[in-house]
Amino acid sequence: MNGHFITFEGGEGAGKTTILQTLSEKLQKQGFEVIATREPGGIEISEQIRKVILDPQNTKMEERTEALLYAAARRQHLVEKVIPALEQGKIVLCDRFIDSSLAYQGHARGLGIDEVFAINQFAIKDCMPTLTLFFDIAPKKGLERIASNKERERNRLDLENLAFHERVYEGYQKLIGKFPNRISTINADQSLENVERDAMARIAAYLKK
Repeated sequence: MNGHFITFEGGEGAGKTTILQTLSEKLQKQGFEVIATREPGGIEISEQIRKVILDPQNTKMEERTEALLYAAARRQHLVEKVIPALEQGKIVLCDRFIDSSLAYQGHARGLGIDEVFAINQFAIKDCMPTLTLFFDIAPKKGLERIASNKERERNRLDLENLAFHERVYEGYQKLIGKFPNRISTINADQSLENVERDAMARIAAYLKK
């Protein structure tokens, strides 16, 4: 595939969604063909699965069910949107991908990073991101940002306690150690302008290679 698959990762309140939209616009102005998308979601079937996963009413959802639903949404999103864009040589910027499942379900839910990776290998085959930006912020600070943002959608993960989000953060640290050549850390605990600048610099350096 000729395109570039760049994923944005981080805990709740890291600001990656806002930054992804800004960088998508900047790259388009530079003449790149860019697709901005998200997980779970991005296409109709996956957005329907997203509603089930994140519905605050679905408190009975079991951990493995959750992991399988994410993988199912991911598969449909890949075949319908991501892979066709990559085959056309476009840059795909995706808000969350496999690393979210590994950090949230694999580590924080206790299913095991390797076990959740195995489920996802069936879903994605060998379609891994070529660059992942991890937006690094302390979980407590990220949750405080969410609490002050009245416009943000409230979902089932927002019902989790601080200890859960701290385990998610631990999971991401393990992934940074596991995939050091792919995952690049951005300090998200600074002004939005500085975070955008740092993220854009990483993407620019990657594209030059």
